[in-house]
Amino acid sequence: MTERQMLSKGELEVARVLWELKRATVREVHEAMPVRRKMDFATVQTYLRRLEKKGYLNGRLEGRTRVYSAKIKPKTVIRETVDDLVERLFAGDTMPLMQHLIEERGITSDDLETLKSMLDGRPSKPKRESSSKRSPS
Repeated sequence: MTERQMLSKGELEVARVLWELKRATVREVHEAMPVRRKMDFATVQTYLRRLEKKGYLNGRLEGRTRVYSAKIKPKTVIRETVDDLVERLFAGDTMPLMQHLIEERGITSDDLETLKSMLDGRPSKPKRESSSKRSPS
């Protein structure tokens, strides 16, 4: 698999809107942007072009209008982004991320029940050695 460039915050916002719309023109994406996020038409157009160049979107001409659609599924983008974050920030260890999210953002009883169900259905992995505790080769 070729590694895609990670998305900027603005690119991700525009991609989210397009994922909801499924396929859209620049104008349709611009009009569907959240009100709280004021973004110029030209900026939306630039982000869509970048997303296409980075391999996240397909763009094709229909008459004189370019229509964009997702090339990469949102789930794939989420997985790649979270994997990158965990590697860069936590050296591949997921527990500090989970602890941070629970301590800083909280967890509802419904979320806790969902997590318990997920964990009950998964085999546990052996404990990972942290990279700082590994013996040199």
